[in-house]
Amino acid sequence: MSKLFVGIDVSSRKNVIHFMQPDGSKYSSFSVDNNFNGAKLLVRSIIAALVKLKLQSVVIGLESTSVYGDNLIFFLRESSELAKFQPDIHILNPKQVKKFKDAYPDLPKNDPVDAYIIADALRFGRITNKLYTDDYRYQALKTLTRARFFAVQNLTKEKQRFMNYLFLKFSSLAQDKVFSDSFGASALSLYAEFDSVEELAAMNLNELTDFIRKTGKNRFPDPDAVAKAIQTAVRSSYRLPKTIVDSVNQVLALSIISMRSLKAQIKSFDKAIELQLQSIPNTLTSVKGIGLVFSAGIIAEVGDIKRFSSQASLAKYAGLVWTQHQSGNYQAQNTRLINSGNRFLKYYLTEAAYSLLRCDAEFKRYYSLKKSEVNRGQVKRALALTARKLVRLVFALLKDNKLYIAPEV
Repeated sequence: MSKLFVGIDVSSRKNVIHFMQPDGSKYSSFSVDNNFNGAKLLVRSIIAALVKLKLQSVVIGLESTSVYGDNLIFFLRESSELAKFQPDIHILNPKQVKKFKDAYPDLPKNDPVDAYIIADALRFGRITNKLYTDDYRYQALKTLTRARFFAVQNLTKEKQRFMNYLFLKFSSLAQDKVFSDSFGASALSLYAEFDSVEELAAMNLNELTDFIRKTGKNRFPDPDAVAKAIQTAVRSSYRLPKTIVDSVNQVLALSIISMRSLKAQIKSFDKAIELQLQSIPNTLTSVKGIGLVFSAGIIAEVGDIKRFSSQASLAKYAGLVWTQHQSGNYQAQNTRLINSGNRFLKYYLTEAAYSLLRCDAEFKRYYSLKKSEVNRGQVKRALALTARKLVRLVFALLKDNKLYIAPEV
């Protein structure tokens, strides 16, 4: 084996490097700045080690660490000096690296040791994920779809916080869910317009009805009934001291601003994603219900489908496979999804699967079947299994570059 193994422990300022020879012995260990000059020094050091040790190629690995390693990866990928040594670049799952390190119980926790563990993991060659960088269009799309993912997560958290404070202000209104959409224009206008339970409870019913009709842009079929339901709810709500109410109102007002801003961000991301997706072959949108954004999120994480040998390997990459618990003749029936896997791909597959329930009869039938099979955790289990079913479809469509024709049910 004529390969040099390079483990890199990445941080925002410094990258700690460990060069390991084919037999597992240390060649050198050092650190470089996490910047352009540091990357140039690393490449020169790799080439010098390859020449001195008379090795033909290099395997480079680093843990997945947010964005801190991305610039270095692009630099190594684009280095013409390193290209002749056929660099094989890998990103390692931190959880897998930690488990690998557990086999060395006496090692301390520090950067040089972490770099050594990464290099040794590369030498064993069983826990790495091959980095896909052959087509930067996927990376550009991934930048947008992942940013959208975090915006959606932030919006969800903001909505949860908002509902907690809304319960303080209008407890029964939060409980009764008078509005079909608690974050619609009418609902948010109501929460922001009225400062206290007393003010809303004492309001003339006709005026409240007009308010609902105006803010809802005449979309409510029976605004008078909505107004009555609102007053019934607020009259049974707790009354808070004025000082507390004032602070809650401030929090709710700022939360509304934050939610509207996040919604605007998500819309902007959606437009940018649709534009970026135009340059990438895409047959997933032929599946009614997936749409451009969800298909973009899937394609960005999958990259070239040819790097997956089967739909099972794609499902494992997405974290949509279940752990096994078996000993002797015992086989556990209730197991959990594996902890590893690409969380972004898992998210977009799951969201796409949920969307399909409204548009595809076969997926809706399958979901209902799986939901009826157990008495606990029905929805979560059924949705995960439906997403796993979608993996098989995604693999087939991308591999054969064909359009989807829904089966007759």
